Order: sequence, then C-alpha cells, then structure tokens
Amino acid sequence: MRVRWSRKLGLLAKTCLLLSLLWVAYLILEMSTSSYQDSHGEGAGRNLLERQFSSKTQSKEQIAQPVYQKPPPDSNAPGEWGKAARLQLDPEQKKQEEESIERYAINIHLSDKISLHRHIVDSRMDECRSKVFDYRKLPTTSVIISFYNEAWSTLLRTIHSVLETTPAVLLKEIILVDDFSDRAYLRSQLEEYISNLDRVRLIRTNKREGLVRGRLIGATYSTGDVLTFLDCHCECVPGWIEPLLERIGENKTAIVCPVIDTIDWNTFEFYMQTGEPMIGGFDWRLTFQWHSVPEQERRRRKSKIDPIRSPTMAGGLFAVSKEYFQYLGTYDMGMDVWGGENLELSFRVWQCGGSLEIHPCSHVGHVFPKKAPYARPNFLQNTVRAAEVWMDDYKQHFYNRNPPASKEKYGDISERKLIRERLKCQSFEWYLKNVYPDLHVPEDRHGWHGAVRSAGIHSECLDYNAPDHNPTGAHLSLFGCHGQGGNQYFEYTSKKEIRFNSVTEICAEVPDRQKYIAMRYCPRDGTAVPESIVWEFRNDGTIYHPHSNTCITSHHTSEGRTGIEMRLCNPGDRNQIWKFE
Repeated sequence: MRVRWSRKLGLLAKTCLLLSLLWVAYLILEMSTSSYQDSHGEGAGRNLLERQFSSKTQSKEQIAQPVYQKPPPDSNAPGEWGKAARLQLDPEQKKQEEESIERYAINIHLSDKISLHRHIVDSRMDECRSKVFDYRKLPTTSVIISFYNEAWSTLLRTIHSVLETTPAVLLKEIILVDDFSDRAYLRSQLEEYISNLDRVRLIRTNKREGLVRGRLIGATYSTGDVLTFLDCHCECVPGWIEPLLERIGENKTAIVCPVIDTIDWNTFEFYMQTGEPMIGGFDWRLTFQWHSVPEQERRRRKSKIDPIRSPTMAGGLFAVSKEYFQYLGTYDMGMDVWGGENLELSFRVWQCGGSLEIHPCSHVGHVFPKKAPYARPNFLQNTVRAAEVWMDDYKQHFYNRNPPASKEKYGDISERKLIRERLKCQSFEWYLKNVYPDLHVPEDRHGWHGAVRSAGIHSECLDYNAPDHNPTGAHLSLFGCHGQGGNQYFEYTSKKEIRFNSVTEICAEVPDRQKYIAMRYCPRDGTAVPESIVWEFRNDGTIYHPHSNTCITSHHTSEGRTGIEMRLCNPGDRNQIWKFE
C-alpha cells in the first residue's frame, strides 16, 4: 500500500512539474510576442511596448510610448488626418450607405472604408503640446467602454485609438462591456479579434442593463487607479489622457472631462475646438446645454491651460478616481439605458464637496449620431430621479415645464437620499449660487406661467419651435394645445417679459415696423430690459406691446392655417384675448 501511494505521489509531482514548465514557457512566449491583424490588413507584426519602466534613465519620449504604434499615415486614404471623406458611389452602393445610416444613425458604409488607425491632426494649444508630465507620478487608468449593437468599424476604431494614443505605463486595460448585443459580428468574431490585442478585456451581460449599469459592471473589473469612461464611437487625440490623470493626481475629488470634439456622422470629418472650449449647463427641462465660459471663471484661472470648472457634464466621456467614485456612490442604479445620469452625477459631485472640470489640453472626438440609434423609454424617469434627490424645491420649475414628469413613476430613491445625508451634501440653492450663478431662476408666479391659449381659436396655443442650433431663429406661432409644456411653456415675469426658457433664456419681441413676433436672448439678471421685449397682460385679456402700440392677434391665413400677428388693439376682438393655463 505504501509503495502504491509513493508511486502515485511521484507521478503527481512529475505532472505538477511538467505543468509548471509549460506555464512558464507560455508566459515567456506571451511576453515576447504579439501579433495583430485588422480588417484592413494594417499593423501586422507591430511590437508590443514594455509595460513597466525598464530604466530610470528612459527619456520622456520612451516613457510616453503608447501600447501600440500607429502605422505610418497614408495621406491619400479616406478620412486621413481627420479630413472629410466622400465616396463616389453607384446606385447599389448608395443604397447600402443609406441602409447603414438608417440602421446605425451613422454613415457606417463610409466608416468601413476609413482606416481603424487613422491619424488626427493635433491642433491643441501650443502650451498643451509642449507640456511635460512626470509619468512616474501619474496614476494608472482603466478605460471602460460599454456598447450595445455598435457598428464594427466605429467600435474597433475607438479601441485602437485608445491603444495607440495612451502611454503603456498608464493604461492598465480597456474593458469592453457588451450590453447584450444581438448582432452576430459582436459575438465570436469580436472575441477572436480582441484576443490578438494586449490589455483589452471583453465582458458580456446576460440581459440588457443600459449604459449606467453596464459601466458599473466594467468598473468592478477594473484595476487602474482612475476610471476613464468613453463612448464606443470615439477617437482620442495624442496627449488626451495625461492631463486628466495629472489633474486627478493633484485632486482626487475632481471629475475631469476632456474637450469633446465633433466627428461628423456623415463624412467623419474631425472638428477640433482650438480655442476656449464650451462648458456644460442645463435648462429647466433638465436638458444638457453647452455654453461659453463665464467671465468670473476666466478671471479665476491663472493659465489658459488650467482646468475649467463646469456646472454639468455631457456624461459620455470623463475620468474619475476609482476610490472617489465609490465614495460618492458611483451611479444611480435605478436609472435605465442612458440620459439624466450626467446631470445627477454633476449635481452630486458639486453638492457633496467635489468638483467637475473640463481640461482644455485633453481632446477626444465623438461621433454624434444623426439621431438616437435606439429608444430610451426611461429617460424621463432618470431625470425625475435626479430632480427628486438633488433639486429640493427647485424641482418644481422642472415639473412646470414638463407636466408628464410629475406623473412619472421613478422607483425607490431612499438609498440615494441616504447617500446625500451621509456625505452631508449642500442644498441645490447653494449649487445655484456658488456653481451656476449665471443660470436665470424662473419666477413662475402663480397664474403667470404655462400655456397661453387663444380665446378666438380655442384649440390653439402660442408655440415656439426653434431650429436646431439656432434658438432665436424662428417666430412665435400658433399650434394645437397639447398640455405637454415644452414648446408651449411661457412665463410672464415681474419685469414684463414673455420668457421662453424651456431651452434657453429667450424673450418675445416685436422688431421695429414688423407684425411678427421674434425671439431674442433675454437680458442678464440685473440689467435693463429693452422696450421691444416689454409686454402688458391687460385685465381684458389682451396682450399689449407698448413699443409698437399693438396687441397679439390670432387669425386664419389665406391658406386656412392658423397664425398670429400684431394688430391694433380691439378689446371686442376675441382673437386678441388670451389666457395662461
């Protein structure tokens, strides 16, 4: 019996030794070789760079080397250097292009023709390009990219962009979170592709989680000091990550965003913001808005490459200390898909003692799709959760402008309120006074806000529908009353302005010698109100404009449509009678 056990132990020892030798051989082989082949056949045989500092005498250029080197640029290739790409297409190809746009809201037919490794011109400020970083003191990062049914080429271009612009000594890993995609190419084909890439991990959910929970799943697998969240259709400019990590190394309580440059969804032209970037804000429908840096923030900063404080962030691209993110309560797990989480996190970090910044030296391009590629049925629920937890009594301004929100079921928020108590967070009034003092706070006086209905054409209300990217580019009109706020929400202020502040602060005015009602930006708080935007709501129901000595009048056009124009006042004309409701 002893001999038999002795033989078994000897055999087991030999087996363990053999396995150990095989494992060591595998590690040596894995560390010494790396192969790569993309869908265009580019980059084969590129050498993987060292992960660690091999010597304290390494130059800055050696230490800053990315995980992979980009192939040499091809100036004749479509889209190279971020230039717009346009193809000559036959009818069949044009059909394929249109189908790709319909499916992804991005011109993927064109994207597939652009190199996954294209170069982008670095047009950042000279001070940014010349800045020297101490790489040995910068924290490391894990880049987390959550995706759902993303197109092949835009996803891979994002991955390669990170690998080819991020110093190897700083990048712990890229964590891809597949949020239950059902496209075949995102299964085994994707797994095989990334198996040839160093530092790229793929995690799959077993049900649709949405962006918020998908990102949190990725964060749980991260090993870096800093979590860097990117969308799945981005391109990073060289030097993008160092400013973010340096700032978080200086101040762990700062959430830092790159400047988000636009990549055209149709031509893939890269538009880099070369001057002072915009910062984030919001309107009282709780929709994110961009606006210019206020003068007091310009005065506070000592250098034009200092981080810029921002009241809110767009949400898709930012870096945060992993430790601080957990301390803050990460994301609100009660939010679904995406939308609203950016404002919730913005309010929370500011009210709870941290800061939110945009770094002018960090640039990342983002493809803004033609439209949302998939439905967001719970967007309103997400926004209501943010309002209920963080906005205190100011949330009523949001509900006034978005009546359906007051009826929205938003789930249990008790845990989020406990976080606010535990962190001893400030009030929303403090946030408005100290973080976003430029935001006009509505008066919303009783009886003087809401929809303005015509007594003469009773089904119609005043309506304002501004064109995209031009808030003052339309005239006030009539449209069927819908009770949803938005385009039909107006406020009559104590300064006798008719304000439309669902999108931005604009006021109704009558230009000289005109009959139509235009919109202009309202004066800043504390400044004089121009005569052209002064109105009087008279006791007889008319809305009188003293400067033109006329009243708002509803009417039918010669084509049978409804409209409004300014006419001499006639209290007996019911088309000049209006009422807030």
